[in-house]
Amino acid sequence: MLRVALPLLGLPLTGTAATEEPNQEPGSPREPPPGLALFRWQWHEVEAPYLVALWILVASLAKIVFHLSRKVTSLVPESCLLILLGLVLGGIVLAVAKKAEYQLEPGTFFLFLLPPIVLDSGYFMPSRLFFDNLGAILTYAVVGTLWNAFTTGAALWGLQQAGLVAPRVQAGLLDFLLFGSLISAVDPVAVLAVFEEVHVNETLFIIVFGESLLNDAVTVVLYKVCNSFVEMGSANVQATDYLKGVASLFVVSLGGAAVGLVFAFLLALTTRFTKRVRIIEPLLVFLLAYAAYLTAEMASLSAILAVTMCGLGCKKYVEANISHKSRTAVKYTMKTLASCAETVIFMLLGISAVDSSKWAWDSGLVLGTLFFILFFRALGVVLQTWVLNQFRLAPLDKIDQVVMSYGGLRGAVAFALVILLDRTKVPAKDYFVATTIVVVFFTVIVQGLTIKPLVKWLKVKRREHHKPTLNEELHEHTFDHILAAVEDVVGHHGYHYWRDRWEQFDKKYLSQLLMRRSAYRIRDQIWDVYYRLNIRDAISFVDQGGHVLSSAGLTLPSMPSRNSVAETSVTNLLRESGSGACLDLQVIDTVRSGRDREDAVMHHLLCGGLYKPRRRDRAEDRALWYATKDFPPD
Repeated sequence: MLRVALPLLGLPLTGTAATEEPNQEPGSPREPPPGLALFRWQWHEVEAPYLVALWILVASLAKIVFHLSRKVTSLVPESCLLILLGLVLGGIVLAVAKKAEYQLEPGTFFLFLLPPIVLDSGYFMPSRLFFDNLGAILTYAVVGTLWNAFTTGAALWGLQQAGLVAPRVQAGLLDFLLFGSLISAVDPVAVLAVFEEVHVNETLFIIVFGESLLNDAVTVVLYKVCNSFVEMGSANVQATDYLKGVASLFVVSLGGAAVGLVFAFLLALTTRFTKRVRIIEPLLVFLLAYAAYLTAEMASLSAILAVTMCGLGCKKYVEANISHKSRTAVKYTMKTLASCAETVIFMLLGISAVDSSKWAWDSGLVLGTLFFILFFRALGVVLQTWVLNQFRLAPLDKIDQVVMSYGGLRGAVAFALVILLDRTKVPAKDYFVATTIVVVFFTVIVQGLTIKPLVKWLKVKRREHHKPTLNEELHEHTFDHILAAVEDVVGHHGYHYWRDRWEQFDKKYLSQLLMRRSAYRIRDQIWDVYYRLNIRDAISFVDQGGHVLSSAGLTLPSMPSRNSVAETSVTNLLRESGSGACLDLQVIDTVRSGRDREDAVMHHLLCGGLYKPRRRDRAEDRALWYATKDFPPD
């Protein structure tokens, strides 16, 4: 097992041979066994896990040190600091060991570091915003990536034909198209690291980040097709091979999405039956999501697309089935794993750049690549946005296009793909590696440092940090039903019509199949909000000094169904393992705000209009009345 793990982690197989006994000649005297040792140094037995734990510890300490100074982190993105730290650590290791070690291996990156980042992004992605902009995301991800890859590769080949690239760079048109396919895709890790610190508006963020996730299928297909053509030789490529390349785009993308949806279905169905074994709920979420990634990778499909669709498809049903404690465990574990993986990736990128034996420099190729990726990215965004704005209700303005063009960051995906190239088939691999490192560093460091001042200078709309009030949610759902009804009346089956059809299908079939019956009953948003308001009122009453909290003293209506209304004590409600009440008092806002008052008004409206509560004695009514009123401080 150790022999398999060490090369995958980029660690040497030192010490494993030391455990094997040397061959002894027959008849030779055997040495006496050593005596009892009080202390024995067994570094080789724990080398691999110890180094992994040490790198994670260094990465965590680096994040702590960076955030000690608010001024530094407000000016410099964390990803830039981590790459610079990696360069320093790589220089130290190179000076001490006289050779470069602990490189970013493609196997480690694709199998262990990338999955938690993509799972975190897909699971917590705002699905409504994602599907509202799905057309634009697919356009930039598919058409934009194809445009960037072919134009960049062809332009670099033209640069070589013009004599601006050194003759020692032995590459043909297919070689440059192969390089263009791996250098042109927007990297999800880099985009997530930089754009989360810039806080642009939700629409702009979801378009750029959604593009970086969905263009994986195009990148995988182009890379594999061009790599196969290079190995076959341009003279041996037939017309049917081009048709197979086009068909593989649909197979890889749709196949990866199908794998993710199948595992999302299995995950949601499994969590329906975990009511009596809550302890394994977080484990099931991570295991089945990771199984979706590995299955897609095993079948040569888009693994990033598979785990993204798995997270998007299962969250609604899984969150309704699992307990509140399991939801908290899933959330923080997923965030922790993604943060650690992202930190390690940027550190190893810096360390890998120190190894000069893997790359060779050519100024014409490097400068030409930087210019072409920026120019064709901007030109492609402008052309595609002009077409999309003909169909969008909220068009993307010129400022948004500038940020989208400037936010096309490259990262570890491009570096891992260029390392996988075969030097015997691609003689210019070393030059491509050096160019990729420069492009990654330029986009992450230079563009990452300047994108925040650019956003402020252009006065780009920023993200609003507030949850919608109950009144806003009610109006949003009302408008959705009105627009769907209008499309149905005029006979136009548009976006709102199909979304309404999907919600009806989900409510009638999927939710009843994938949710427990008790969880399905509380999916109605109005009743769910009323339930949460009652729980918050009860906790607020106790937090403000109330001392009557028993089954005989204070009772609140539980989550009612459409046909019956039941009463239960707040104490039992809070102690239920499957309750939606939050027992963490630190996340409960005890200070009344304008939104609280607005929700309280809607709460009384629901209390008086949805159903008639049962009769209670005056003491209970007085306790409830005091719990929901906003009194001035003493």
